[in-house]
Amino acid sequence: MSATNPRASLADGIRFAFGTLTVLPVRVTRWDRAAARAGMLSAPLAGLVVGLCAAALGVALSFLGAGAPLCAVASVAVPAVLTRGLHLDGLADVADGLGSGKPAEDALRIMKQSDIGPFGVVTLVLALLAQVAVLAQLYAESWTRGALAAAVCAVTARLALTFASRAGVPAARPEGLGAAVAETVSVRGALIAGVVVVAVAAGLSFQGAGAVVLGCGAGELMLRRCVGRFGGVTGDVFGAVAEVAGTAALVVLAV
Repeated sequence: MSATNPRASLADGIRFAFGTLTVLPVRVTRWDRAAARAGMLSAPLAGLVVGLCAAALGVALSFLGAGAPLCAVASVAVPAVLTRGLHLDGLADVADGLGSGKPAEDALRIMKQSDIGPFGVVTLVLALLAQVAVLAQLYAESWTRGALAAAVCAVTARLALTFASRAGVPAARPEGLGAAVAETVSVRGALIAGVVVVAVAAGLSFQGAGAVVLGCGAGELMLRRCVGRFGGVTGDVFGAVAEVAGTAALVVLAV
């Protein structure tokens, strides 16, 4: 990566975040460590847009008379579509890697394969069922609760990626998205991003703020498990961390 310019603008960061974390038509004009740093700090913003799209479809179906389960499925489907399912794929691959019981190098090779094993399938099904179940419960209570949950889930998932990109969390491989963004964000920068997101969530609801904090906590546990097991982060690990954090945030909102 080029390091000719140590500074990246907010626009560079936003383009990097949307260009790497969504399928929205954004042209990434800069691909270096500075842009990656700004991009991962902007990850919650990309999550907000994804979450608002998910909420919008769920609310639209609700106003058209659809039941809560269909609204929930729609709100789960939108993030999957807007990310090409990469985070879900990462969750499944990490589950296969962790479940293999093999040394780190062999586990990383398993994760890189295109097929999904039994651990991945079970984990993927359970995660999606949990997300749909929670959102169905919340949409049944009110469309506002369902919409808020969809947005909080998406933002929490991307905030967890900001924390996963912090200094001290190495890449497991020398190539790939994990290597591109690993250790680009300072611990201070990640904490500031977290405080901002939690403060905004607290302005909407106390429970929403708690969901962000506990969701990121769950993502951190997954991150530490993966770093200890694989020696660092990969693109798949980032996907798994995002899904775990988002799902945990939804569970908090349900209880």
